[in-house]
Amino acid sequence: MSRPELTRNAVDVLPQGGLDEMLEKGRPLRIKFGIDVTSPDVHVGRGIPLQRLRAFQENGHVGVLIIGDYTSRIGDPSGHTRERPMLSGDEIDRNARLYVEQARTIIRDDPELLEVRYNGEWLSSLKLEGLLRLTGTTTVARLLERDDFAKRHGAGRSITFSEILYPLVQAYDSVAVRADVELGGTDQLFNLLAGREVMAAYGLEPQVVLTVPLLVSWDGAKMSSSAGNNIPLKAPPADMFARAMLIPDALLDHWFTLLIERPLPAIDPTSAKLQLAHWVVARSHGKEAADRAQEGYVPNNVPAAMSAPSR
Repeated sequence: MSRPELTRNAVDVLPQGGLDEMLEKGRPLRIKFGIDVTSPDVHVGRGIPLQRLRAFQENGHVGVLIIGDYTSRIGDPSGHTRERPMLSGDEIDRNARLYVEQARTIIRDDPELLEVRYNGEWLSSLKLEGLLRLTGTTTVARLLERDDFAKRHGAGRSITFSEILYPLVQAYDSVAVRADVELGGTDQLFNLLAGREVMAAYGLEPQVVLTVPLLVSWDGAKMSSSAGNNIPLKAPPADMFARAMLIPDALLDHWFTLLIERPLPAIDPTSAKLQLAHWVVARSHGKEAADRAQEGYVPNNVPAAMSAPSR
């Protein structure tokens, strides 16, 4: 039977019973989590799947952190109404280095429990023959079933061929690293399930898919670096503390459940926010830095780059 800490806060664990079957193999599983380097930081919302990755590591499984240095050249279209801007090679390389450093804030940096891979290793050498084999694993009609593609297609908005390819390219990562389990946010469900289909087409046992909720930020939207409603894992302690204190009372239970992974304490909202903000800073910078950030916190002193909260 699967351990509850592995699936804590999970929305989807597919197929049903699949994780239990994987765990019964009696060997360390390969737990894949991929992240594109489209911005220079990993925020606490992106850290939620990393927390599940850490839980698997604590149970003796191997985390396979895939840095999408190659897929970032396409840009994941998940949840987007238009094609994402393409980054330069220098931007991608810089972001990739920063991502690995920030991910280690959460996951165990143990060579026996962590592999850090860059998908340029295998995607850059995928020649035309290999690409044709990959595209032959599914149909355009199947790819257009994605909710965001379906909406754009129905509204007459363009969808580029590179975007259509994205789910297959991400799925090929699972083939390359022979993933047993892939983690992601709920917005990644289509891509993760595509990984199962593509692995089967390559004669591999399909991965188990585990999704977790997206973290809702102070403005009521999902946390996003591009929206500016984020808390980077390596932001200055005072900045992290101030951002966490913006969370509206109605979202405190959501944040405690997903980030701290415990129930909202039965205390007043201000005290709960102070606990939350202190925890967020302490995880990244240590207790002393969190203590100093709390001592120096000035209510309503919001950094100019941040969006005002929706109350």
